[in-house]
Amino acid sequence: MGLRQLHPNIRLRICVGFIQRLLGIMLMPLVVIHLASLYGAALAGVLTLAVAVSGIAANFVGGHLADVYGRRPLLIAGELGATVSFALLALVNSPWFSSGLVTFLLFLVNTCSSQVATPAADAMMIDVSTPENRPLVYTINYWSVNLAFTTGALLGGFLYDGHFTQLLTGAAVLCAATTGVVWRWISETAPRTGKEVATGVPAMLRGYLAVAKDRVFLRMLAAAVLIAAVEMQIGYYIAIRLSADFPEQALASFGSWTAPRVDGVAMLGILRALNAALVVALVLFAGSLLNRISDRARLYAGIGVFTVGYMVWAVSNTGWVLIAAAVVLTLGEIASIPIRQALLADLVDPAARTKYMAVYALNARIALVIASLCVTLGAFVPPLAMSLLYASAGAAAVLVYRSLLRMRAARQAQEARAAAVAPAV
Repeated sequence: MGLRQLHPNIRLRICVGFIQRLLGIMLMPLVVIHLASLYGAALAGVLTLAVAVSGIAANFVGGHLADVYGRRPLLIAGELGATVSFALLALVNSPWFSSGLVTFLLFLVNTCSSQVATPAADAMMIDVSTPENRPLVYTINYWSVNLAFTTGALLGGFLYDGHFTQLLTGAAVLCAATTGVVWRWISETAPRTGKEVATGVPAMLRGYLAVAKDRVFLRMLAAAVLIAAVEMQIGYYIAIRLSADFPEQALASFGSWTAPRVDGVAMLGILRALNAALVVALVLFAGSLLNRISDRARLYAGIGVFTVGYMVWAVSNTGWVLIAAAVVLTLGEIASIPIRQALLADLVDPAARTKYMAVYALNARIALVIASLCVTLGAFVPPLAMSLLYASAGAAAVLVYRSLLRMRAARQAQEARAAAVAPAV
């Protein structure tokens, strides 16, 4: 099956999602930098924290509303909110008018607009996909996400100075276009249960309480946190270790010519850029080859080599060893992520998908806290201990996913038996 055979909503969602992530990675850091230039780094950090907390709250509200009113209204509201906020941000950061307070408030509105629609977008991808094509869907989406992040970071870095207003104006135009696409072509996909869904805050709290009691889902969330916590080490403990311990060295020499020497910070940039470039270059090609391998083998081997790559990053100070580890861990990332996302889609309750997606998004927030704690821990233990800690996290994640694969197999067998009995009845 190829991209053309997928549901139109999936194809449109991937395209719209690419633009959203491109704008987010390109502009949101620039808004933070702009606030820091106006109010100083300390106050800008407080304002950014307030935006992040509000975004989490909006994510939970959106998860409930999308189960009550459907996916499409939330997607339209999110796109419309982004369009208006970007347009007003361009206005209040123009030569004619400037306001730091209004910039912050619009930044808040923009983030909440995006987050309130995110659970609906994630649930829609599940609604119109099947267990058979979900690995393909998530492979393509994963490639799109990384391409958007790479492109957005480059554009934002090069165009910020002197072009901030133009970037915001362009973002408003693109969001207006995606709003039109969602309004005109994306259809409603929320499953029809035949039951009236309760509204209001008490109903929302009861719904999330039910999600919190789902032990299968909590296992998936725990496994996702373990893997995300290891992945985020590149921006926390590993970044600090390389900057402090990595000896300046030349990565190549030919005769009398020697490549420029790199320090730990430069090496960190090389590793991050290589990881992103490999994902963009290989994920679609690798997906067609990996589809011949069972989900179980892809998941176990993917998490295993991913973890080994980070273990090497935690201890090695040799440039080419670090680069080889980057290649290895990227291949593991490419192999395992579509299977992990498909497993999540297969095991959550269809009647409350957006609530599950909203809670599942917390895995990145929890992992950030763990990554921050690892910085403190790394100041007291040697790199080898941190490497072994990563190994423990990877092994624990594999064990959790092993139990989840068994549960999915049992559930699929039960559904198959029920389908076979139904015609006879």
